[in-house]
Amino acid sequence: MSLMSFRRLDLNLLKVFEALMTEGSVTRAANALKMTQPAVSNALARLRDALGDPLFVRAGTGIRPTQRATALWDPIGDALESVRGALDEVVFDSRRAQTEFSLSMSDYVASLVMPRLLNRFSEVAPNARIRTAPNTIIGIADQLEDNRVDCVLSVYVNESLHPALIRARSLWTVEYACFMRRDHPLAARKRLSVKSFLSAKHVDVSLAGRTLPTYDQFLASRGLSRNLVAIVNHYGTAYETVRQSDLIAVLPRDLRGESRHAPFLHAMPLPLEAPPRIVSLFWHQRNDTVPAQRWLRETLVELFARME
Repeated sequence: MSLMSFRRLDLNLLKVFEALMTEGSVTRAANALKMTQPAVSNALARLRDALGDPLFVRAGTGIRPTQRATALWDPIGDALESVRGALDEVVFDSRRAQTEFSLSMSDYVASLVMPRLLNRFSEVAPNARIRTAPNTIIGIADQLEDNRVDCVLSVYVNESLHPALIRARSLWTVEYACFMRRDHPLAARKRLSVKSFLSAKHVDVSLAGRTLPTYDQFLASRGLSRNLVAIVNHYGTAYETVRQSDLIAVLPRDLRGESRHAPFLHAMPLPLEAPPRIVSLFWHQRNDTVPAQRWLRETLVELFARME
């Protein structure tokens, strides 16, 4: 911020800037500030004039910060948080809050997370709500940048795709096994040979429905391929397919105990170990210091980090 722009800037406008960054929408920012939408739009116009930058551009049903706004967010957000902390203690009261949280997860992750998380909410946040959204892995950054969800719980395959403004915290490592129905011909064996494993008919999961499963990428790196005859976009569908057919599948081992399919499934060690994959918690930098968001992340880490 130049000296001239600082002199021209009404410092009250920084609260509007903060709300626009954290809410990702003029309407939601107005609600959070208890201002009218025209008043927020007017404040944004004054900010643009003072700083010589559009600051926000339209993106879908909301707004997205420009490079200039993104560069300003760290120092301005930290400064406002320091001032706020000096004036009063900002505490999220979970027992009284009527907040709605939104989480993006696959059906596999949701089946492990939601029962425990809802039980915790019933104890410490009885009036809060949780809304889940599908996760296709490739859309993680967009979901967070567009403010469509508060957090994503996911395996992020390509680390190079991490935008600078996306934060991450590892939760648990996914262990895999080869699943088949209990009376499958291969189930009678003590172990699977590489040949019998690769030649059997397989089903696997691609959440986006159009990318090659990670395990096949791993096999290809070793000059191998398996007889993959079906790709589905839900883990529950893969388990059900295995239960009702001769197909086998490389699936997360920890879901078996949570699944209604468990009595009908047989799990065997993989002859070719799947590469380790870690479920992580992702969120946008703009929510780093938001008390409700910080409480949600702390709760998720407490419940699921290094989960056995």
